[in-house]
This record gives sequence, structure tokens and C-alpha cells, in this order.
Amino acid sequence: MNKLVALWQFTVKNLNCIHHYVSPLGLRLLLAYEFWDSGVMKYVGENWFAEIMHQFPFPFDVIPAGISWQLATWSELVGAIALVLGLGTRFFSLSLIIVTIVAWYAVHAGNGYNVSNNGWKLPLIYLVMFVPLLLGGAGRLSLDYWLKTRLVPRFWGRAEPQFQ
Repeated sequence: MNKLVALWQFTVKNLNCIHHYVSPLGLRLLLAYEFWDSGVMKYVGENWFAEIMHQFPFPFDVIPAGISWQLATWSELVGAIALVLGLGTRFFSLSLIIVTIVAWYAVHAGNGYNVSNNGWKLPLIYLVMFVPLLLGGAGRLSLDYWLKTRLVPRFWGRAEPQFQ
């Protein structure tokens, strides 16, 4: 029995260690793919925001359709690249959360839950996937982590700043 408990503890310890590398990376790559695809479709496509501007929540409904289109397109494209690199992950996660909430409100909210009806299931999944990235950051396989471990000790004299 002790060998089984020791094996379990060893396995959990190693899984916890791997988690800091793999879990955020998987979320970042999947979200990056989805938002890159959406951004490219906007970049090469026609601006259809003018047709649905009246459905955007305030304050996004007062921004001209062309500006909203460019903001959404470039937020998705640059945000996808940043997620792949793990650079500015919290900032770009928040930016893409805002894009997702506006899309949910304007496009998906009235179509029910089902994906086949262009419902709000996918935006909900994206929002849930962004939560660990927003709260926990990009993980250890990221430029954010690399910069933190290289720059923070230089400025604060230790690996983690001690804020009170």
C-alpha cells in the first residue's frame, strides 16, 4: 500500500510540475488559432459591422463601424500572435475577452446555445478558457515568463517582487 501511495504522490508531483508548462500553452495555442482565423477572415473580408452596429453594447455602438472593424481585426490578429508567443498574455487576454463579449452580445446572444445556430456556446467556451490566462498568466513556456525571470531580478533584486 505504501508503494502505491508513493507512486501516486510521485505522479501528482510530476503532473503539477508539467502543468505550469503545458496547460497554459495549450489554452494559448487553441485560442490563438481561433482568433487568428477570425482576424484573417475579417482582414480579407468585407466590413459587415455596419449592419449590426445597432446591436453592439454601449460604448461600442457609438464607435464608427470602420473603426470597430479595424479594432476587432487587429485585436484578433495581434492578440493571436501574442498568445502564441506568450507575450503580454494578460493584456491580450483581456482585449480578446472584450472582443468576445461584444460578439456574444451583438451576434450570438439571440441564437440560443447551439453552435450550429451560431449560438453562444463557443463565445462562452472562449471566455472560460481565457480565465486561467487572465488570472494566472502565460505559464512557463512563454516570453512573459522569460522576461519576468530575466528583468524582475534586475529591477527588484529577487525573482518575485514583494508587494504589500
